[in-house]
Amino acid sequence: MKIDITSPEQVGALIRASRKAMHIRQDDAAGIIGVSENFLGKVERGGETVQWGKLFQVLQELGLNVSIEVPEPFADAISKRLADTQNKARTDQNMSTASNGDTPGPKAN
Repeated sequence: MKIDITSPEQVGALIRASRKAMHIRQDDAAGIIGVSENFLGKVERGGETVQWGKLFQVLQELGLNVSIEVPEPFADAISKRLADTQNKARTDQNMSTASNGDTPGPKAN
């Protein structure tokens, strides 16, 4: 089922409805997901200042997927820019790892 979302309140209501449909109490869900009950409550109330990583953790653990519909005339350009951004992030991460000495290399005698 696809549900159009236009506000944090709608995301929160969807998360709460999903949790309740699964017959899971809020405190139990927070423990299972690995977030605080306070955080989960804030999300379910549509809090506008939640952490993205934790929000996606909640969505994933409840089996909810997020997709964004891209306007067709811009789809190719957006896909290319997104791929370029992701490739740059991977390159930056690899360079950072290498400069921290986390890559295997010859051992000193």
